[in-house]
Amino acid sequence: MSKARSAPLRAALIHLALIAYTLVALFPVFLTLVNSLKNRNAIFREPMSFPTPSTFSLIGYETVLNQGDFLGYFQNSLIVTVVSIALVLLTGAMAAFALSEYRFRGNTLMGLYLALGIMIPIRLGTVAILQGMVAAGLVNTLTSLILVYTAQGLPLAIFILSEFMRTVSDDLKNAGRIDGLSEYAIFFRLVLPLVRPAMATVAVFTMIPIWNDLWFPLILAPGEATKTVTLGAQMFIGQYVTNWNAVLAALSLAILPVMVLYVIFSRQLIRGITSGAVK
Repeated sequence: MSKARSAPLRAALIHLALIAYTLVALFPVFLTLVNSLKNRNAIFREPMSFPTPSTFSLIGYETVLNQGDFLGYFQNSLIVTVVSIALVLLTGAMAAFALSEYRFRGNTLMGLYLALGIMIPIRLGTVAILQGMVAAGLVNTLTSLILVYTAQGLPLAIFILSEFMRTVSDDLKNAGRIDGLSEYAIFFRLVLPLVRPAMATVAVFTMIPIWNDLWFPLILAPGEATKTVTLGAQMFIGQYVTNWNAVLAALSLAILPVMVLYVIFSRQLIRGITSGAVK
């Protein structure tokens, strides 16, 4: 079978695999949402069933909204996630453009150095990060989380975007230079629109670990005014007693932004994942 004929077949198989993976990944989400609408006894007795008039209960959501400042936690998570994603996409795309477009001494070494962040977890430097934030007076601020998450997401963003930017036609960029466009205009007006699938892919893969993270909010911003959704949900988990209705309700509310982002960028995400596999 020729490459021209096998490419559509591979694309179809990849799409089917992604759909199957999505269904499997959404099953725990479905269980969380369903059980958040049931009373405590029904959660343990019939976890796989839908709520009935006798088991339906909103006590978990009432507890979440009445105890603590959950709306404030939600706002903190939203601010940290949106600003971090914006910084990762902007700075990562600019760095990827420089590495893919310009040839200079140390280009390859610079790319390898930036890629090390993918292999080395940032949590290994937690003590040094905490010391630096204390010295800078950024403990218990959203700025500390934004800086850490931006640094955490940049290696993967640069790695993905640089590969996509190498596929952009040099003739198109040279034509822009002939027409008098600056390098910034070429980057923003010609290159970025062509790598939107990759940008969407980076945005989704960057958002999920930021929104779900518990480690750095617990270390850097444990104050009541700077708690995130994931950290705020821990108030319902005790050493001996856990309010499962409130925990499931809090997790259900925390899932919504991730689901909305996935729905918005799903088409671009699939294109970004599959484009490299069907060439």
